[in-house]
Amino acid sequence: MTNTCKIVFIGAGSASFGVHLFRDMFLSKQLAGSTLTLVDTNPETLERMFGLAQKMNKERGTGMIIERTTDRRAALNGANFVLNSVAIDRTRLWRMDFEVPRKYGIRHTLGENGGPGGLFFTMRTLPLIFDFVRDMEELCPNAFFLNYSNPESRIVLALGKYSPIRSMGMCHGIFLARWYIGTILGLDNPETLDLWAAGLNHFQCVMKIHDRETGKDMYPLLLEKDKTHDPSLQPLTRKMMRAFGHWITCSDDHMGEYIPYGYEGGEKGFDFDGEDKWRVKLQGIIDDVVSGKQPAPDEWGTTSGERGIAVIESVMHNQKRMIESGIVYNRGVIPNLPADLAVEVPILADAAGLHPVSLGPLPDPIAKLMTMQASVQQLAVEAAVHASKEMALEALLIDPVINSTDAAVKILDELWEANKPYIRKCV
Repeated sequence: MTNTCKIVFIGAGSASFGVHLFRDMFLSKQLAGSTLTLVDTNPETLERMFGLAQKMNKERGTGMIIERTTDRRAALNGANFVLNSVAIDRTRLWRMDFEVPRKYGIRHTLGENGGPGGLFFTMRTLPLIFDFVRDMEELCPNAFFLNYSNPESRIVLALGKYSPIRSMGMCHGIFLARWYIGTILGLDNPETLDLWAAGLNHFQCVMKIHDRETGKDMYPLLLEKDKTHDPSLQPLTRKMMRAFGHWITCSDDHMGEYIPYGYEGGEKGFDFDGEDKWRVKLQGIIDDVVSGKQPAPDEWGTTSGERGIAVIESVMHNQKRMIESGIVYNRGVIPNLPADLAVEVPILADAAGLHPVSLGPLPDPIAKLMTMQASVQQLAVEAAVHASKEMALEALLIDPVINSTDAAVKILDELWEANKPYIRKCV
């Protein structure tokens, strides 16, 4: 691969993620001369982010070629990397995914990656993802597909099983776990901690915690300080650590989606109203920055903590960089989880591609805990790719969050109808 490349960003109208991506991209001198093509079906949001990309590219002197289009196929031709952050009618449908199960007595947390919400995120999102990768198979078959859309584990599982496109999911959950652990340890800078984790997305087992400089094992001190730390900080995660001996990422609400008692970590769900208000505010900030009415916020001049640009640089320049966490098709990377599963593990990135790093088998009780969720994810993917309501019901009935067959049927009927415009066969 040459030192310049073509990066296609699908879902570029996403202001929040787009800003994070641009922060990293336009601080990278290694991308000089490369092409960034922004793709979105909403011309207004696309034009906003195109303006921001042009401005940041010019001010940082990155020297990239910036394009935008609503024609996905035109954008994909000749791409080397395709980044995806799409969501279908995100706030309205996600709110339903959370509220409808509660109406029928199901206690759950976020309704995004697990439980009934995770199922219907999968049912409506996978057909669109397969539209992308089928186009890639035709137009840029050697490109890498870097996915940021949820449900990450189910998307990567489906692609690993049904598409030859090289794909990986990207998530910053391990860094959130590092922050919580650093807080309990009383560290001013949690980045001094080196975490090694493996498992499922939002359900990783932190296998090792070391001090970066000394190499000291920090787990004994974490377990000791946990006894006296403020009990309101991630109480469910800490109960699980005491029971299983390891921290399970990345927070009570995310981990709680996968276990029947997850609601003990909180049942308030996502802050939909707050998110909508923040999105409007952020769009206003972007407009003012692009027009010159205000300078860019200071944090836009620093890296975001996401790792997508690091992956691209490593592949382009053969840097052999260790990426702390990526979601990939298992194929034995975690030997005591099913091979037909998406897992989240460290990744080595270089010119030869993306190489999952095996940390060996998970502790046996944790592997058994995650295997319960593995079966749910496998069946949900099959329901989505075959557009099968019968299989969707089966996926609900084996989900540990579901505690009633009657509730499962009612949830299925109501959410199926709401998502019907998006559900279709993928294979």
